[in-house]
Amino acid sequence: MIDLHYWPTPNGHKVLIFLEEAGLEHRILPVNIGAGEQFRPEFLAISPNNRMPAIVDHAPTDGGAPISVFESGAILLYLAHKTRSFGGRDPRAHVDVLQWLMWQMGGLGPMLGQNHHFTRFAPEKVPYAIDRYVKETARLYGVLDRQLDGRTFVTGEDFTVADMACHPWILPEAQGQDMANFPNVARWHATVAARPAVARAYERGKAIAPPK
Repeated sequence: MIDLHYWPTPNGHKVLIFLEEAGLEHRILPVNIGAGEQFRPEFLAISPNNRMPAIVDHAPTDGGAPISVFESGAILLYLAHKTRSFGGRDPRAHVDVLQWLMWQMGGLGPMLGQNHHFTRFAPEKVPYAIDRYVKETARLYGVLDRQLDGRTFVTGEDFTVADMACHPWILPEAQGQDMANFPNVARWHATVAARPAVARAYERGKAIAPPK
């Protein structure tokens, strides 16, 4: 059994997609970030940065005590190792998956997160910040679009944690992007969304907190 401390945000979706795809037994423990539940002491004990998602694996492969993991990228790598799936079929493929997972963690996620903040949530509009992050979002979409040229998924023909990490962050209407400019991203995004496990993950998120 894996406990998933979760709220339906892009980072939360990543891990739930993996659990659904892998068919791992799990239960969702909602962490309402709007109500500040991520700052509860019991959550801090497993997520020192007060950010969700986090997991507790009650059946680690070594048979020992439960293992807690925080940071969505680390969780995906942990689960890929545990299940020996979605991490690349061989060492070279694994390196490619790692590269694109780190790209998402270091670029796509943080920059699009700043886009969301300044365009949707900041108490006052800051034109310079909005322009900066909308343009950087377009640049990153372009990087992904070029990578997807001739590939079904981010690193080739296999669906991996790189796809799981990137997909929830592609929200073109909210991010000021025209998908006509990124045809490979549009095709890939629809392909991933049509996967039954991915659709289940998003629907479970909506049941916990419907989109606003």
